[in-house]
Amino acid sequence: MSTAKLIQGYEVVIGFETHAQLQTQSKIFSRAATAFGAAPNTQACAVDLALPGTLPVMNREAVQCAIKLGLALGSHIAPRSIFARKNYFYPDLPKGYQISQFEIPVVQGGEVSFFVPSTSSGQALEKKTVRLVRAHLEEDAGKSLHEDYHGMSGIDLNRAGTPLLEIVTEPDMRSSAEAVAYAKELHKIVTWIGVCDGNMQEGSFRCDANVSVRKPGQPLGTRREIKNLNSFKFMQQAIDYEIRWQIEQIEDGHQISQATVLFDPDTGETRAMRSKEDSADYRYFPDPDLPPLCISEQWIEETRRLMPELPRRMAERFVADYGLPEYDATTLTQSPAMGAYFEAAAQASGQPKLASNWVMGEISKRLNAEEIGIEAAKVSAAQLGALIGRIQDGTISNAAARQVFEALWSGEGRAVDAVIEAKGLKQMSDTGALEKIVDEVIVANPDNVAQFRAGKDKAFNALVGQVMKASQGKANPAQVNELLRARLAG
Repeated sequence: MSTAKLIQGYEVVIGFETHAQLQTQSKIFSRAATAFGAAPNTQACAVDLALPGTLPVMNREAVQCAIKLGLALGSHIAPRSIFARKNYFYPDLPKGYQISQFEIPVVQGGEVSFFVPSTSSGQALEKKTVRLVRAHLEEDAGKSLHEDYHGMSGIDLNRAGTPLLEIVTEPDMRSSAEAVAYAKELHKIVTWIGVCDGNMQEGSFRCDANVSVRKPGQPLGTRREIKNLNSFKFMQQAIDYEIRWQIEQIEDGHQISQATVLFDPDTGETRAMRSKEDSADYRYFPDPDLPPLCISEQWIEETRRLMPELPRRMAERFVADYGLPEYDATTLTQSPAMGAYFEAAAQASGQPKLASNWVMGEISKRLNAEEIGIEAAKVSAAQLGALIGRIQDGTISNAAARQVFEALWSGEGRAVDAVIEAKGLKQMSDTGALEKIVDEVIVANPDNVAQFRAGKDKAFNALVGQVMKASQGKANPAQVNELLRARLAG
């Protein structure tokens, strides 16, 4: 592993806390719905409102999500974990405490491995592994509304009691690029296994970055927590700003105080919201209303059998089975649907690297332009496989293949061979006709011929271009090269 890059002589240390909202139909301790976008306080029942006499009841599906995550991250799943009360007073917390887990969380340890991309090329440079401390179950708080509420602040308790898994890392990241790469990989894992929809704009996947700086070899610096980063772009901007700000403060002789900060996308700056609490401030104690959460080995094994192939395992298989570079394999496993699409195209064509190039290139370009997922791709994996097959057997050129692809994508045709026929895109297979064109081009371009024979390769390319033009792009470029060189050598 390479040494972390220093910034102005300082080492950056980053840890993450991520709140993943679990894909359950109801809340973690009540039967109230969790659907996004409902009118304020229409999805808050007596339990969520903390009315006297109500008791929490554990949602089994939320526990199932925790087991899935633990299996996906290689964690220990505690056979017995404890719920605790996290005490603090805020208007959107009706009970005056949040039900969470403290001393014995349900998911313990584990790791997330990913590749840190180069900012210049985008190619994967270095494999990085971040260790996880824990992932614990907890309920979300409500939301304070400070806008559009008759000039006053209001409270919406629809989110109160929404099930969350808080995923906590060791401070293993050493740059904003590593932090973003980690967050993207974790996002991919939780959506891949179906425990979270990953919608950052709706608050389903919220990241808090703990950032500090230190001189190499020194103890860890004082961290500041950047809260609720809701896009990967803002995440990188916020962390980069915070690093620069902390270094400037230290260099100017100031102490860094532990604090919770917010990122303002409009100014590109972080600003302190409040001093940061320690765990002692929350006065954790076991929740007397909830028994210990017990998970049997049988339940874990049943869940393991239902788990999909994980992205890292699929990427490794693509390298082993299809001979793909690590970068391609990682890129093609952004979602189960993309992995399945590539695999179907590779098997249909027998050309996995070409299939990879097309999926990462033309297919991805069209999907991004139209803002659709690969499930909605207008060229099927079977069609792409057939198209690659026709390039490979010399029926069409790469240039003609793009025309065929365009016709398939726009709905102009459905069958690859029918489109090729209708557009007259077949490469010339008549050697005699091609020889005639080559001879005519040689006669018509004596200057280029003379330059080539004088050792100027550019002149040869010009002649190839003339032959391709005369054949209306239907000549096989490899065949043209071969014939031209033979004629010019004669």
